[in-house]
Amino acid sequence: MPVNRMPAMTPIVPVMDEIKDATTTASGRTDYESHFRSALDRLHGERRYRVFADIERIAGRFPIANWRRPDGRTSEITVWCSNDYLGMGQHPEVVSAMTQTAARCGVGAGGTRNIAGNNSPLVDLERELADLHGKEAGLVFTSGYVSNQAGISTIAKLLPNCLILSDAFNHNSMIEGVRHSGCEKRVFRHNDLAHLEELLQAAGDRPKLIAFESVYSMDGDVSDIAAICDLADRYGAMTYLDEVHAVGLYGERGGGISERDGVMHRVDVIEGTLAKGFGCVGGYITGSAVLCDAVRSHAPGFIFTTALPPAIAAAARASVRYLKRSNTERAAHQRQASRTKAALEAAGLPVLHTETHIVPLMVGDAELCKAAADHLLERHGIYIQPINYPTVPRGTERLRITPSPFHDDANIAKLTSALTETWDTLDLPRAGTVFVEAAE
Repeated sequence: MPVNRMPAMTPIVPVMDEIKDATTTASGRTDYESHFRSALDRLHGERRYRVFADIERIAGRFPIANWRRPDGRTSEITVWCSNDYLGMGQHPEVVSAMTQTAARCGVGAGGTRNIAGNNSPLVDLERELADLHGKEAGLVFTSGYVSNQAGISTIAKLLPNCLILSDAFNHNSMIEGVRHSGCEKRVFRHNDLAHLEELLQAAGDRPKLIAFESVYSMDGDVSDIAAICDLADRYGAMTYLDEVHAVGLYGERGGGISERDGVMHRVDVIEGTLAKGFGCVGGYITGSAVLCDAVRSHAPGFIFTTALPPAIAAAARASVRYLKRSNTERAAHQRQASRTKAALEAAGLPVLHTETHIVPLMVGDAELCKAAADHLLERHGIYIQPINYPTVPRGTERLRITPSPFHDDANIAKLTSALTETWDTLDLPRAGTVFVEAAE
């Protein structure tokens, strides 16, 4: 039975509590370290302090990895939460492209593109991405976070009196892009098209930018891109679509949900990452030639950042090219995600229903969520990172499972058994539980 959920009311933005009283050392100098210690103590007190497992991926054996325990011992584990959704980070064509280019061009890019110039593999990658999304041009950044922060802020700044309309569940990188733009904003309720239309109507004839995602990574739900484009056409707005959790995974050539739904051509700006479905690193935007040139010429996050190294660009291009012509990985990915959901639901575990490859397993408590993750790793050799506030609202803490084509049926059976034992041991909530966001 799928888990019920309550709708979110506000966007999630991490906020540091103000530290009012400065402490001083015996010499009269401010004790700066005490402020950092207090900030960490608050995280510990709220059970939100994050611990990163020391994991080394094993080339050719995805999703198996080596876990170095705190005592120095090493053991093999199965990773169930990687965003390398298709395992392309270890694909022979991708690895070969990287190693050959590194041997030919060296390791680094030599500086920012304004100083060192373009490297040819990066130019080729941008052309490949523009073709993937049916756009005139593409522009590559050092990460998906930077491409959103720099892309949204720069585009909005260049539009006089721009109003940004942002989905309440947008990723923090998009929220930061909106904030850095300095433009007026309105947040519409998550996937609520009626609310979006109200805000568009109230905005009048001023320039408007609608920023939204295709696949929302924590709940795994999907936006109605066509309907949002209809509203944009009706009220004269631009559209900015984040396809980070969909590129490589959906569409005939891996162009994302917008390609799958036949509306890619209607979206003004499509943003994506090279770090998830394509298994590398970096982010990008695609759009008209003049828009990409304007962002290239005005975005500090592009101008003042060292470019992606040639070897990384070549590897990413090899991954994009491969997934354009091969649907094998996408089909297997969807199949194993569906089988994982079915197995966990049959076991009575609290799976949040999604229509995508993301499988949220609800816990509803930060401390128990971490305890479940620790138990799975230490007892069963299964790694799933706990997802707590501020990534998700308090009261909706979860384990976010991401099956890949390489998680076979035996892996799924082992996962189901391990989760069932963990849920029994820790007395965690079962299917049918309603998870409600805690008031802030």
